[in-house]
Amino acid sequence: MYTPYIIIFILLVLFVSSFVTVKQGTIAVVTVFGKYRRLLRPGLSFKIPLIEVIHSRISIQNRSVELSFQAVTQDQANVYFKAMLLYSVLDHEEETIKNVAFKFVDSTNLMQALIRTIEGSIRAYVATQRQANVLAQRNEIVLHVKEQIDKVLETWGYHLQDLQLNDITFDDEIMRSMSRVVASNNLKAAAENEGQALLITKTKGAEADGNAIKIAAAAEREAAQLRGQGIALFRAEVAHGMTKAAQEMEQANLDISVILFTMWTESIKHFAENSDGNVIFLDGSTEGMNRTMKEMMGMQMQKVADNQAK
Repeated sequence: MYTPYIIIFILLVLFVSSFVTVKQGTIAVVTVFGKYRRLLRPGLSFKIPLIEVIHSRISIQNRSVELSFQAVTQDQANVYFKAMLLYSVLDHEEETIKNVAFKFVDSTNLMQALIRTIEGSIRAYVATQRQANVLAQRNEIVLHVKEQIDKVLETWGYHLQDLQLNDITFDDEIMRSMSRVVASNNLKAAAENEGQALLITKTKGAEADGNAIKIAAAAEREAAQLRGQGIALFRAEVAHGMTKAAQEMEQANLDISVILFTMWTESIKHFAENSDGNVIFLDGSTEGMNRTMKEMMGMQMQKVADNQAK
């Protein structure tokens, strides 16, 4: 009585199960009795019920994984790496998808092989380097790994998009020693800069002092020249004035000694006005004046005689 309904229900279930939806960014691998049959692209697809089975769904999107491992340098220093691995399916070709689906039992085995392969490549490279060079060769390590790993991943159906070494550290003792080296280098550089700055300051100061001395010497020399010229001009004017006065005295039939007497009194007046409290001992008696006048006249006569002799 219910047999037709059961058959209809079974047929309906089989009909509904024959339609498969594949998400965007995913490719489904279909097998028949365990053997690869075909691929189902994103969207709604039809498969033979009970015969065709979806073996796996392969994501063609980029995937990432974080790595943490240790390596030993040539000089036996422990280096600790933290890396981020970005990889994806090589392409959408059928053979590539088949490699991805059937090379490994499951994704766990794939990740284990991928991680161990990358760790082995980095360790092999680091083992040839010294501890002091590892930090400066971050890019070289990445290029070396990508060159070595890409060939292996292509046989698995994958491609290494990027490898980032986010953190490279050493043992605590090595890190402390490196910090001390950096600090000492900074102190050395600071000392050298301070020494150069002090040298420049002292050099510039010495140059400024030298220039100041030169300028002062030049000014003093010029002032001395001007003073000498002034004294020479004063003496020339005095001589000219005395000569003119003597000529006028001779024309007036007066004794030239009057000029000497006038100079004597003017000198005494000048001493009194400009002494500024200093004590000057001067014989102001008549005998002293006569003696001074005779000496001055004798000097004048000697000078005239000398001129005549010439």
